[in-house]
Amino acid sequence: MGDDDHELLEELPELADLVLAIVDQIPEGRVVTYGDIAAVAGSGPRQVGSVMSGYGSMVAWWRVLRADGRPPQGHEDEAIAHYREEDTPMRNGRVDLRRARFPLDEVEGVRPA
Repeated sequence: MGDDDHELLEELPELADLVLAIVDQIPEGRVVTYGDIAAVAGSGPRQVGSVMSGYGSMVAWWRVLRADGRPPQGHEDEAIAHYREEDTPMRNGRVDLRRARFPLDEVEGVRPA
């Protein structure tokens, strides 16, 4: 993230700041679900979705997806292009969560709620 993004983060609600910090640490080719983030952030998947809807453009938003491996709704084509570029494991048009899921216990500064 650039300096301008860090300045904006100072103005974000606490949950948004936490969610974006988590997403920012997901490596290329790996993904998490809204529920994965919610479990460590102490919120619900819908709240994580709201954060991503409002602020996701600040991070690699395509690395956060639904529990069934489908990319974010309305952004499928762009997300799939990112998955291909990053060699994210896919199967039948969806991300293969078994192979691509990133364990959030490896994320710095985040403890499971």
